[in-house]
Amino acid sequence: MSETSTPPHAGGRIPRTGLTLAAAVLTGTVALIIALVALGNITDFGTNQQFVRHVLAMDTTFKDPDLMWRAITSHKLQDAAYLVIIAWETLAALLLLAGTALWAVGLRNGRVARARLLSTLGLLMIVLLFGAGFLAIGGEWFAMWQSKTWNGLEAATRNLTLAGIALLVVHLPGTTGPRHGENDA
Repeated sequence: MSETSTPPHAGGRIPRTGLTLAAAVLTGTVALIIALVALGNITDFGTNQQFVRHVLAMDTTFKDPDLMWRAITSHKLQDAAYLVIIAWETLAALLLLAGTALWAVGLRNGRVARARLLSTLGLLMIVLLFGAGFLAIGGEWFAMWQSKTWNGLEAATRNLTLAGIALLVVHLPGTTGPRHGENDA
């Protein structure tokens, strides 16, 4: 039986392919970016603290009275939101770093189900943070798009795009192994 006619999931393994390597590299790239973002937010807390405060306060928007009721001006609530963002970034980074390590192991032994699971969880966290959090809530609800000074929509779009591409590659047929727990000791 030739290698191409061998069932792709025989023994819980998948053939080593360029797609598996691509999934590993993309997961690792997103892991590195979000780990550096989280580290930067922890070690240089004040810079993005100001960003979050201004976005939530809506103080650099057009100040349309029909929208300003949405503003959150309490520093305690603003800082709580920022701490949640940092915790979310840190957890996503840890999941993606673990996923990257498991992809590296999977490139050698063909077992990728756990790598796929952790990568999916971490990448979905990035999609939620930058898509739902920054683009939808920050950009639309808090009108961040109106601010020339505190506008993170471009950076959020870059992160969302990269995470989305990585998520798609992780789930392409050439990178899918058995479901989590099936023959993946």
